[in-house]
Amino acid sequence: PLRELAGRPLVEHAWRCAKASAATEVIVATDDERIATVARGFGARVCMTDLAHASGTDRIAEVARIIGLAGDDVVVNLQSDEPQMPPALLDQVAYEALGDREASIATLCTPIESAHELFDPNVVKVVSDQRGHALYFSRAPIPWARDAFAQEARTLPPVSVAPAGYFRHIGLYAYRVGFLRDFVSWEPCALERTEVLEQLRAMWHGHRIRVAVACERPGPGIDTPQDLAALQAVMG
Repeated sequence: PLRELAGRPLVEHAWRCAKASAATEVIVATDDERIATVARGFGARVCMTDLAHASGTDRIAEVARIIGLAGDDVVVNLQSDEPQMPPALLDQVAYEALGDREASIATLCTPIESAHELFDPNVVKVVSDQRGHALYFSRAPIPWARDAFAQEARTLPPVSVAPAGYFRHIGLYAYRVGFLRDFVSWEPCALERTEVLEQLRAMWHGHRIRVAVACERPGPGIDTPQDLAALQAVMG
């Protein structure tokens, strides 16, 4: 979070994205005093959290408890490794959560357009049902185009072979606070530990996740030092 991009730490880029959204309040949640000091320096409200959280969702749940949010309130979790997240997507995911009473979580996706993305384990893939609820998230290519991948591995199958298409999960979540209280009481499930994807814990316990196609394509996320260097080269 403190690595710099175009002269500002990543956490500040994310905070500025959130401040430009329709959120009523933006809070930097961290367990590290170095991050807290920097965040206060650029004007952010900071909430210090426990060191032992297994996921960002656990951290957000603690913040909701500390500041006394009501069970029906909606909170959006934007990680600092998404420094170019369009503010419109924060609004979109919040409205998706508010509008789908069957879902405990809302999130977004965007079409995958290259084989590199499809086979990159740092790119999380998602498949959804006809009502827009997630069926599964994975670091592996899903759905698996059986015949195409058997003949031409490492290519993006044409629509004629994979009509459902492939979608990249955008790591942006909106939650109802009441659900967060349940979430933190559950141990990480086997699927979550295998894929290292916390949203699978919610699905394991039978909760629905709303998945909508993003209204605009987000900028690149920072998953590796190479990602940061590449974005830095573009931004200068």
